Amino acid sequence: TGLIVIGATDEESGSRGARHILNRYRPILCIIGEPSRWDRITLGYKGHLAMEWSWRGPLAHSAGPTPSPAEVAVDTWRSVQDLAEGLNAGRSGSFARLEPTLTQLNTGRDGAHGWARMDIDLRLPPDMDTEEVERSLRELVHGELMRFHGQEQAVVAEKSNPLTRAILAAVRAEGGTPRFVHKSGTSDMNVVAAEWACPIVAYGPGDSSLDHTPHEHINLDGYLRAVRVLRMALQTLVDQAESGELAETATSKLSRPPA
Repeated sequence: TGLIVIGATDEESGSRGARHILNRYRPILCIIGEPSRWDRITLGYKGHLAMEWSWRGPLAHSAGPTPSPAEVAVDTWRSVQDLAEGLNAGRSGSFARLEPTLTQLNTGRDGAHGWARMDIDLRLPPDMDTEEVERSLRELVHGELMRFHGQEQAVVAEKSNPLTRAILAAVRAEGGTPRFVHKSGTSDMNVVAAEWACPIVAYGPGDSSLDHTPHEHINLDGYLRAVRVLRMALQTLVDQAESGELAETATSKLSRPPA
């Protein structure tokens, strides 16, 4: 029985570290280190699609009927919002909805022409495929350049297996009331879960709502509690592995987009 700890790089961008080790290991269990509070267990992350859009056209007088580059960009952004609202009909809750965010918008002119550029970030629910959403956007939106990147499928892990049971028991032993959560962001779980096909969760102390903000910090009490939770859960799993229990029960059921 072996325990491997991996410090994967580039998790906040292209997950190069996770992709590098993807085919090097075949674990029977996996814990992704991500902040979610010491008493919570993350089972799922939304999918991701990034879109870069640009437009260029001849300048016209601002008093005339021709839309300005800024107006073209705003109309395009509204079209993306309308597409999302249509696909979200009948859906409730953030995790079940397609959520676009306008992350950057620039306009300018070079004398004879005006231009506009936008970056749009889309978060996808588990039953939406990135390729299908990209296809819908290409049919709807027009510009001089459209580039899509950062495609990640959503992932939802099973909540009843030896891994989750071990962490649940450890949180309770530490005096907490454990909860399962699903997140609107992405993590290395999106990269490795389907390939490794083993019980998988994300766990770790810290408030994920403070990620990437000036207020990001860690509470030492929560940190120490999480250390004790992990120590107890891992000891339980090692004991089960040595007795042969994990070989019989460590199977995974992941939610994937429909084929």
